[in-house]
Amino acid sequence: MSAEELRLELDELRQLEGLAKRPRVQTLLANEIRNVEAKLAKATAPAPAPEPQASASAPARPGLSYVTLGSFSWDQDNEKIRIYVFLEGVEQEKVETDFKPMSVDIKFHDVKGKNYRCAIPKLNKEIVPEKCKVVVKPTKVVVTLCKASKGNWIDLHFKEDKFKPSMDKEKDPMSGIMDLMKNMYEEGDEDMKRTIAKAWSDARSGKATDSMSGLR
Repeated sequence: MSAEELRLELDELRQLEGLAKRPRVQTLLANEIRNVEAKLAKATAPAPAPEPQASASAPARPGLSYVTLGSFSWDQDNEKIRIYVFLEGVEQEKVETDFKPMSVDIKFHDVKGKNYRCAIPKLNKEIVPEKCKVVVKPTKVVVTLCKASKGNWIDLHFKEDKFKPSMDKEKDPMSGIMDLMKNMYEEGDEDMKRTIAKAWSDARSGKATDSMSGLR
């Protein structure tokens, strides 16, 4: 599956997660979101290349494996985005950063014997790479992104136009979500089966909010 299809699938999953009310449904959707985020990060990861400047960033370490950090919190003001990665044992000098106008890739090396990676392959809007920074604290890491233009971001990730029709007839980015909903349907009780069937049907006709309220 291409990166574009993964982004579309991720957007659909996040919309469903926002509508879901039952804890089990929320957990299933959250797990699937993490899986798709990991696939997207892998699909869009830049090929290793020698850095012309070593500066303060940690040197590139080819051949290492990384644990993907798909869960973090964030907030914003008119000029900056702050991402909070809750990870203990990080050393400032072992943080490798790659800030670009539309992407962020941060690696944490030798954290209690493991390497971690937090990547956003396509941001909602542009940032100013040279003004971005990472500050390591005892129980978390704070990533500050400077917005290229002032204003509010509706999301951290880039959002495709959900009404834009797909030009590829052979590949359906909805297939992964359909499989997830199918599994939830097959494993649920009769009430859940009726609710999911109606929710999926109404979602296709623009009535997702009303139907998903039945998942409470």
